Amino acid sequence: MKHEREKTSSNTLAAVVVPNSADVTKFVRIEFLLLLISLVVFPACSPQSSTEPAPTTASETPDSAVHSSPAEHGGGPVHWGYGEDDGPANWAALSPDYATCTSGREQSPIDIAAMTTGDQVRLGRTYQAATLKIIRQEHVSDVIDNGHTIQINYDEGSYLQLGEASYELKQYHFHAPSEHTIKGRHFPMEMHLVHQSAAGDLAVLGVLIDQGSHNPAFEPVWANLPDEAGEEVHIEHLAVNVDDLLPANHNTYRYRGSLTTPPCSEGVSWFVAVEPIALSADQIAAFTSIFQGNNRPIQALYDRAIFVDRVAEAE
Repeated sequence: MKHEREKTSSNTLAAVVVPNSADVTKFVRIEFLLLLISLVVFPACSPQSSTEPAPTTASETPDSAVHSSPAEHGGGPVHWGYGEDDGPANWAALSPDYATCTSGREQSPIDIAAMTTGDQVRLGRTYQAATLKIIRQEHVSDVIDNGHTIQINYDEGSYLQLGEASYELKQYHFHAPSEHTIKGRHFPMEMHLVHQSAAGDLAVLGVLIDQGSHNPAFEPVWANLPDEAGEEVHIEHLAVNVDDLLPANHNTYRYRGSLTTPPCSEGVSWFVAVEPIALSADQIAAFTSIFQGNNRPIQALYDRAIFVDRVAEAE
């Protein structure tokens, strides 16, 4: 048996070196068989494979592909304005945070047409002169910073007393035309003095502005109106007492209302001066050349009452 195996091995070697026809046929068959085996056993290794990758499921999709970055939407509070798309008629649709602008029943401004007799609220105001800090606001930043107006921030230490509560004057700003109306009549402008208590409650004193003679009390402010959006003008050597800008008659209309800009939060104590003040046509034009139409339309009064009070001067 050993001799036969050696002989077979010798013949195989001879088939490689000097092949005859029978050996060649046998060799070709073996090569063909090996090729078939390779195609059956290793199809995925073929460079012509048409197998496609499995689709990515939602659970496997990266979070960045499903959720857009807040930076893509600007971040922060939703932008609002007075235009057709972002104006008062659409404020509630801009953000859920602004829903009260439509659903609220104590909204401002209102038309002041009929007053109710009732107990007067004891009011007092102690305003001090403050250095001039004027800001041309284009975007809302918080409840105090109204946005979309000329705003004058006030130094600490000036107060409106409402009963036992004190409200510190934070800033005053302007609207054109007026937001409140008197028996349906708009005024060219309106000034709002925004006060806040230590508890965060708001009280706003509104002053209607009619066209009349030149008002020198406004010169320090009007002479320094910012030229560019977002610009701040600080004049440390110039002090202005807001009390000099107010009417001599201290009677006010009082009602319960809201912010007149988003988020239209309610619970604001409103006081609108009975007597308007006057600015000249040129002074009014100086403001309206920067802002015009930054007023919210009149809101329904519903069952609210409007009272008349007198602000007492501090001794």
